[in-house]
Amino acid sequence: MYNKTKLTSAILAALFASAFISGCSIEADTDNDEVVEGPQGPKGDAGQDGADGQNGADGQNGTDGQDGTDGLAGPGSSTIGLTRFATVPLGAEVTGAFVTTDGDFFFNAQHPSGTNTTEDKNKDVINRGTVGAVYGININKLPKSFPSLPVAQTQAEMETVRVAAGEYHVLGQNGDTFDGKLPNGLGVIMNLQNQQEVAETDNPDFNGFIPTGTGEGYLYTNWEYIPGGMSRMHLKKNDMHQWDILDVEMIDFSSVYGTAANCFGSVTPWNTPLTSEEWTIDDDSSRTSAGWNTRADSGLQTGLNTYINGDQVFPNPYRYGYIVEIQDAVSATPKPVKHFTLGRVEHENSVVMPDQRTVYTTQDDTGGVLLKFVADQAGDLSSGTLYAAKLTQDASNEPLVTGFDVSWVELGHGNNAQIEAWIAEFDNIAPETKADDGSYTERYLTLTDVSAWVNGDANYPALANGGNATTEGKAMDDRIAFIETRQAAKAKGATVEFRKLEGINVNHNRAIEAVEGTDMIADEVVSTAYVYFAISDLDNTMTDGQGDIQLNTRVKDCGGVYRMPLEANYNVSRIEPVLMGATMTSGVSGSMKCNVNEIAQPDNVLVLDDGRIMIGEDGNQTNNTLWLYNPKAAQ
Repeated sequence: MYNKTKLTSAILAALFASAFISGCSIEADTDNDEVVEGPQGPKGDAGQDGADGQNGADGQNGTDGQDGTDGLAGPGSSTIGLTRFATVPLGAEVTGAFVTTDGDFFFNAQHPSGTNTTEDKNKDVINRGTVGAVYGININKLPKSFPSLPVAQTQAEMETVRVAAGEYHVLGQNGDTFDGKLPNGLGVIMNLQNQQEVAETDNPDFNGFIPTGTGEGYLYTNWEYIPGGMSRMHLKKNDMHQWDILDVEMIDFSSVYGTAANCFGSVTPWNTPLTSEEWTIDDDSSRTSAGWNTRADSGLQTGLNTYINGDQVFPNPYRYGYIVEIQDAVSATPKPVKHFTLGRVEHENSVVMPDQRTVYTTQDDTGGVLLKFVADQAGDLSSGTLYAAKLTQDASNEPLVTGFDVSWVELGHGNNAQIEAWIAEFDNIAPETKADDGSYTERYLTLTDVSAWVNGDANYPALANGGNATTEGKAMDDRIAFIETRQAAKAKGATVEFRKLEGINVNHNRAIEAVEGTDMIADEVVSTAYVYFAISDLDNTMTDGQGDIQLNTRVKDCGGVYRMPLEANYNVSRIEPVLMGATMTSGVSGSMKCNVNEIAQPDNVLVLDDGRIMIGEDGNQTNNTLWLYNPKAAQ
């Protein structure tokens, strides 16, 4: 036991160690037994770091940055701005795209496969020519973007009409009688006396809606065949905002000797339909005469013989191949008028500019011509001047980037009455069999007649000098410009090299704002508007390395869409490429096929108020597509 007042050396050592650790020094006073604080010692070495604490809670996400610019489409992808809006069933092409001022949308399925058996949601099977409408959407107020409809995969998808927005409803199909309203059936053409059926067609083409009031009007539809037809449905919206069919009829064309192959069309600014006659003319550059009275047979001859008078009257070829206006379109008796003034070619369609005088027309043919007509009076196409386009190609030959300057070659001035009088001189010409020596009496205009007209000869040449028996020796006139229009254009140096020049369209509101300066489009300043047109095949006369058009063959089977900027007085002087199909080489006989995610053989176009374009296909895809294209997305 030790004296608590006495500090042993062991205790002193322990206290010293404790003081050292605590940072203080202690010294023992053995003389008076008191503990006193000594001087501070040196710092010891730093201790080891302790364990890390737990992580704190994550902070909130920051604001997303702006989207970057879209990249170029890769293999298998579609072009920027291209959306698959609809597909039509197996065997069908897309026709008849039309939008009303209220945003109601119509389009057709032309000649679908008769083997389609799938019922759509409304129990309709699309295996006959079909006219339809899209319910539940306003085409004029479509979202700026929405998902593209995928390619049809199942048999059911392949055999029905599919849309990316809204719902497609059948209004009528070839053969429908509408509970007796149309006893002979939709798309059935009767003869001139309305006594005998001469044709039935499942080829509905152009649609045009003529309003008669809010939610009511007449839907005109072309039926493409020889002889051709046109139907008129009286439509009215019900409480479900769907169309009820109040009445339906086939238009009577007997007053104009019938029509041939009513193809696409348009609606004039004064609300009358224009229907186009196609498949009517054999006027290629190798032909030396009209050839009608030396042909053994032709579809036009056979079909129209029966239509006119039971095979008793040989049809006058110069009465077919025109733009036909349906005047008094909302009256009880619509009146068809053939406008000979717009020229005789294989018309795809014509479109009238907002000035109600300027008209652009396309010829769907090999070696076709682009035409312009300027009427003498606004709203009256019966008199005016006809022009043909002369193209000057850019230095390149790649379709996607090659444009053309355009000038206009005047063909002639005329009026319907005078031209029809010239046409009547060729009525009642019977077919003629060649003599044993191969000779025959030519009774139609010849290329020698065309040359005499271009040369400014005072009279038509004699039959013995290469003329024809109908006009020989008569004073020269301008009938060639209007009834042999392609030959006239070629002789005057215009460009006659288009291949399948298809539908042509303009948006009137955009055109008025751009050309006239009147504000027509909300939330957008339109400084330039365009006339758009499609070419379904860029081959043959467009890629033969000769003449005014010499493009390469990269997209020859897939076609493209072009535009023409509108200038003062609704003139155009430039053609620009907008969109081209994309080819994919197939192992089948080395033929060129078109990428399913790009346009394929575009047939007709429709320009919407917001500048987007509807493009309908007449192609070789399994299911043809109705595309929606936004040109601004690619800029």
